[in-house]
Amino acid sequence: MMPGTSGALGALDLDKLFAARLHAARVRPYLATALFALHTVESGRVPTMAVDRYWRCYVSPRFVDHTPVEELAGVWVHEVSHLLRDHHGRGDRVARERGLTGPGERLRMNIAADCEINDDVFGDGLARPEGAVEPASLGLPEGELMEDYLRQFRLGPYTQSVTWLDCGSGADGLEREWDLGPDGTHALSKQEQDAVRFHVAQGITARPGNAPKGWQRWAEEAFHPPQPWRELLGAAVRSAASGSGVGEDYTYGRPSRRSAGVPGAVLPSLRRRPPRVAVVIDTSGSVSDAELGSALLEVAAISRAVGGRRDQVTVLPCDAAAPVVHPLCRAEGIPLVGGGGTDLRTGFTRALRTRPRPDVIVILTDGQTPWPDTRPPCRTVVGLFPRHQSARSWDEDDPDYVPNSPPAWAQVVDICSAPAAR
Repeated sequence: MMPGTSGALGALDLDKLFAARLHAARVRPYLATALFALHTVESGRVPTMAVDRYWRCYVSPRFVDHTPVEELAGVWVHEVSHLLRDHHGRGDRVARERGLTGPGERLRMNIAADCEINDDVFGDGLARPEGAVEPASLGLPEGELMEDYLRQFRLGPYTQSVTWLDCGSGADGLEREWDLGPDGTHALSKQEQDAVRFHVAQGITARPGNAPKGWQRWAEEAFHPPQPWRELLGAAVRSAASGSGVGEDYTYGRPSRRSAGVPGAVLPSLRRRPPRVAVVIDTSGSVSDAELGSALLEVAAISRAVGGRRDQVTVLPCDAAAPVVHPLCRAEGIPLVGGGGTDLRTGFTRALRTRPRPDVIVILTDGQTPWPDTRPPCRTVVGLFPRHQSARSWDEDDPDYVPNSPPAWAQVVDICSAPAAR
């Protein structure tokens, strides 16, 4: 949190260090479980205090000696915030996705993670430590995530004063020479880490008025994490396609074993065939171009979910009408025309009229549509795009209109690109 000199003047002053932690727990009671879950490790190689991904806190004795208790309390909260917000896991993902390698990029991640934390962590009994990096010091807006800040600055004149910064592998995912690793003592398992996060989130949501907005958003994400919707959609289609009676037919190519009990008769056996899937894509004006592009990607994923048999998948673009059924050859070649109002009941009707009739109907929509009154004679999976409150196609005469939710007989998967949890 502030520049220090490696090496120790003497033994670590645990009384002072733990007094600072106690003060932090008193002024931020919702973080107490996390603060006391950290195991301290004395180290002369860390500049100040640093954490690893296994919830160890490495502490410089020299730093403790030279820092007031009130500021040490702020450092405690700062370091545990890196772990609660999974900055090490998020740093690893960002590094893979954006090709960020080397210590310079990891320093940028540490600075960006600090900006995410420090914009609302201090005050109300928690002193701001000397040298704490805040968004304003880099000319950046407050209230954003590490991933957002990474896009907005590079190492240069504005960051020269914080090149000493090192909050450890718990802040950016890159192992340090002082890390004890997964086999070292007092490492928290992933299950134990999740339990700590859940307990902290529970404390925040129970009394949200005591926590800053950033922590309230984080707690909401901890209780309601973003669904891995692409996996869920594929699993829902596979589940529907493997249900009783789906993709089953009788054949005399292999007589039933029960024929032996009926002399003179040949009974057919039941065989599995690839399920037939009809995908109805909402092309009304309330669905954005980005969502339509995503829908085409999902069509390809759906074909993989049923064994790659594209000849078993048909696609119906639909707004208030569904005039054409397209066989699936290449998803990107399907024209998604429409743009008018929405009535996906026509899509259901058209899908059920196709021959052979589908075993599963998949609806990709934002939900702004009436639904059939009765359950169709096949399984139904609804991929639900986010609803846009400003969509003009809802009902311009009734600003309070809210469309009906998908019916109970449909299996629903929310399709969204959720941001990383703060």
